[in-house]
Amino acid sequence: MISTGELKKGIVIELEGDLWQILEYHHIKVGRGSAQVRIKFRNVRKQSIVEKTFQAGEKFPRATLERRPAQFLFSDGNDYTFMDTSNYDQFVITGDQLGEAKDYIKDNLVLERISYEEETLGVELPINIDLVVKETDPGFAGDTATGARKPATLETGLVVQVPLFVSVGDVIRVDTRTGEYQTRV
Repeated sequence: MISTGELKKGIVIELEGDLWQILEYHHIKVGRGSAQVRIKFRNVRKQSIVEKTFQAGEKFPRATLERRPAQFLFSDGNDYTFMDTSNYDQFVITGDQLGEAKDYIKDNLVLERISYEEETLGVELPINIDLVVKETDPGFAGDTATGARKPATLETGLVVQVPLFVSVGDVIRVDTRTGEYQTRV
């Protein structure tokens, strides 16, 4: 059990028979009476977001999520097939479950499988991924001094803003948390 005083962003708890990840946590002290805690949750399975208020000191069962290495194998329509590299089991996740993560997934990408009691909840991408630029406008000499950016389409179909010196065929590193260009590799 975990009390409201120990809660913080990112922790997953069980509430009303479902798994909820804490997105925001605010401690509210009222003039009279006990303090309250306002928490913004995301349902881990349905991805819906809810805000609730609890009394300070209330306790919740903490959900222990298992993280294991997995590798992307292939996609078939809206289904993405992965292999758990620790036991070679294959599992499928829909594009809806992946959300924006599907824009970063390329062949043989190694990532983390997140599961709870043998139920796959999703995957967690590495912080940085190296991708090949498939399409972008050509750069010209002297373009780097202005700090200007241009759109580039990557091998996964993701479009990111890159410096003008980046050209087709270059490998660039992208931050999966923000979707921003980091560096040319």
